[in-house]
Amino acid sequence: MTQLPSNTALIVIDVQVGFDNPAWGHRNNLEAEANIERLLNAWRSSNRPVFIVQHHSLEPGSPLAADAPGAALKESVLPHAGEALITKNVNSAFIGTDLEEQLRQRGLNPIVIAGLTTDHCISTSARMAGNLGFDTYVVSDATATFDRADQDGEVYKAELIHTISLASLHGEFATVLTTDQLLAQLA
Repeated sequence: MTQLPSNTALIVIDVQVGFDNPAWGHRNNLEAEANIERLLNAWRSSNRPVFIVQHHSLEPGSPLAADAPGAALKESVLPHAGEALITKNVNSAFIGTDLEEQLRQRGLNPIVIAGLTTDHCISTSARMAGNLGFDTYVVSDATATFDRADQDGEVYKAELIHTISLASLHGEFATVLTTDQLLAQLA
């Protein structure tokens, strides 16, 4: 396994209070936030760059609307001094933000992505990062999602959605690793 260089950025996406709202339904991987905390601690102790992304939904009534209590970041991911806070209103952390510009100006590559939700903002951001030429890693056990219904109303379990989403990213847009595998590359 290769070692990740000191210019590897950690991007934590949408770890917000609103995702605890029961309206989202069943969620997989209840350990995602604990693994994200492990990643943040490792990045901070090694002086690697951290970016925190916060979603401000434009949809009326969304638990993630900017003026809703659910838009707040969970305490475990609040940015520390010198860490960038990126606000977005769409699934990709790169659209309508200066994330790409900040990464390029600082010469940050590779990037590591963790957060919520696997099949929406994580997948969209990872796909875009890969297409923009970033060497992208997604941390499988530091992401999570919810049960989803298809166009015919058939419900698919969160774990299946999570697994398929990661499978569609791996080897094409990103390298998918666990928290332990990724942390081993920082040593």
